[in-house]
Amino acid sequence: MTQISRRALMTTAGALAVSACTPQSADASVAQYANSPFRRITDAQWRERLPRAAYDVLRHEATERPGSSPLNNESRRGTFVCRGCELPLFRSQWKYDSGTGWPSFYEVIAANIGTKTDFAIGYPRTEYHCARCLGHQGHLFMDGPRPTGKRYCNNGVALIFRPG
Repeated sequence: MTQISRRALMTTAGALAVSACTPQSADASVAQYANSPFRRITDAQWRERLPRAAYDVLRHEATERPGSSPLNNESRRGTFVCRGCELPLFRSQWKYDSGTGWPSFYEVIAANIGTKTDFAIGYPRTEYHCARCLGHQGHLFMDGPRPTGKRYCNNGVALIFRPG
């Protein structure tokens, strides 16, 4: 019989409690985009379609260097769309300077993202992705401005800006 240490039990229970409180949980696999043709593109096809940095972020959940995205300075009116499938994700009026070095937004077009709990750095975070192509966008934090208090911290290489 395997014995579970008290520390391991408490750590696991704490992680589960925090992840159970994750805001705006959504399972993109059962959403309106579940039958999207973008879900049938192979990894090799994605590699051909996307620039290397965008491929690494969108398909393998990498993170771009902070301060490296030209979208940090984008202030025109328009829409930020997923680089993988061009699904609209953010409106320009929701963008703000979070001081983190990544494009940040306090609101999202909720039907167009899915979320999951990410333990990649050892504790739970809310990862969000495009609901249509499942491309990784970034992480959601609860330290944003009013009115939502949310910070959608996005990788710039995962987005395209469409003025208008």
